[in-house]
Amino acid sequence: MEHVAGMLDAVGNTPLVELRRVVPEGCARVLVKVESHNPTGSMKDRMALSVIDGAVARGSLARTGRVVEYTGGSTGTSLAFVCAARGIPITVVTSDAFSREKRDHMRALGATVVEIPSDGGKTTKELIQKMIAEAAKLSAEAGSFFADQFNNPDAAGGYAPLAEEIWEQSGQQVDAFVQSVGTAQCISGVSHALRALHPGVRIVAVEPSESPVLSGGEPGAHKIEGVGPGFVPPRWRDDLADEIQQVSTAEAKTMTRRLASEEAIFGGTSTGANVSVALRVAGRLGPERTVVTVACDSGLKYLSTDLYGDASKG
Repeated sequence: MEHVAGMLDAVGNTPLVELRRVVPEGCARVLVKVESHNPTGSMKDRMALSVIDGAVARGSLARTGRVVEYTGGSTGTSLAFVCAARGIPITVVTSDAFSREKRDHMRALGATVVEIPSDGGKTTKELIQKMIAEAAKLSAEAGSFFADQFNNPDAAGGYAPLAEEIWEQSGQQVDAFVQSVGTAQCISGVSHALRALHPGVRIVAVEPSESPVLSGGEPGAHKIEGVGPGFVPPRWRDDLADEIQQVSTAEAKTMTRRLASEEAIFGGTSTGANVSVALRVAGRLGPERTVVTVACDSGLKYLSTDLYGDASKG
């Protein structure tokens, strides 16, 4: 591997790995884009770089200004990473609903972190709305730039290279792409770019079964970090996906642990949710087809949670 000029040049070009042991016989090939190989261990590095550079280019963010954002953790960590590399201060609004590792990582990268208390560590619509409101208030200060990941037009574009990498690494064979929905920016950016390369690809969105709002259900509490905010994201459009599948927190956690112990893919709960649905789709498509999904981030972000902690044993 050749050297790079700085850490921002290390974003992207992550490996695409074929699952071997968790895929039942008779299924399609299942490939996983391992985004933990990005500098902060998350796919959100792609989005953060696009958002910050887009804001600087348009003049929305002066290099002497401050970035403000609400975040479940990975977006804030990625933005803090880009801001550290660019020499830009950042304040992030998050919550104890999200792992301690994420919050500590943001602080280590120099971010000012504001924490909103949760209801028993659960992700709810009310919590996300409180975080957004607090970030909006802080961003009213002079010289601030509100990254606003749910609405930022640069965010989806940051994921176009992800689609291009998947297409080339798969040997230009992608029958279906599966991705969980948080802000809807990733599935938006990937679906647009992937359909341009292969119009027949099937896009499958994933959401928590406890909060199936994309499917027309009621919002509810769940513990799949980074997805299922409890409302339809502003950037979501019904034509982004050909179908929507639901996964429970319990199913997502079980698959996440299996991926670690059986495939050596160490991810977070959204990764388990993605692979659970990818296996359903692979079973439906059958052999000689290819399903691609995303390992969104690293399991190192969740070691203090019940995903990998003592509560997950026995």
